[in-house]
Amino acid sequence: MPDASKSIHLASLFAALADPTRLRLLNLMAGREVCVCYFVEILRQGQPKISRHLAYLRKAGIVTARREGKWMHYSISPPAEPAASMLSTVLASLRADTRMQADLAKLDRACCAPQKLVMPQGAPRPLLIAAGTIS
Repeated sequence: MPDASKSIHLASLFAALADPTRLRLLNLMAGREVCVCYFVEILRQGQPKISRHLAYLRKAGIVTARREGKWMHYSISPPAEPAASMLSTVLASLRADTRMQADLAKLDRACCAPQKLVMPQGAPRPLLIAAGTIS
């Protein structure tokens, strides 16, 4: 008899991965913690829309949030197997996509040359996450 809780979890994972904006967000978070202000600037979408997508990913159990003052930081939180393996495969596939690579290049420029993007004063730089997490 199949485990119903795993089926529900996999269904929520697939639903979370079924949106291009959420895939772009996950791509940007792979291996790092990112402030929401970077998502808004890089994806050129409004903060409320980005926040709704991030809330969807949190509800699916694959993203966590941390508040630091007025800044919200998001990172991937590896789900239990078999979802973790599936998410890892999706992230690896995203790294090969040219649009996803362009998003990462924008994030790298924002971190290393923030004057090229219009970021709020004092915006925290994305933090790399220790090895052993999904990337």
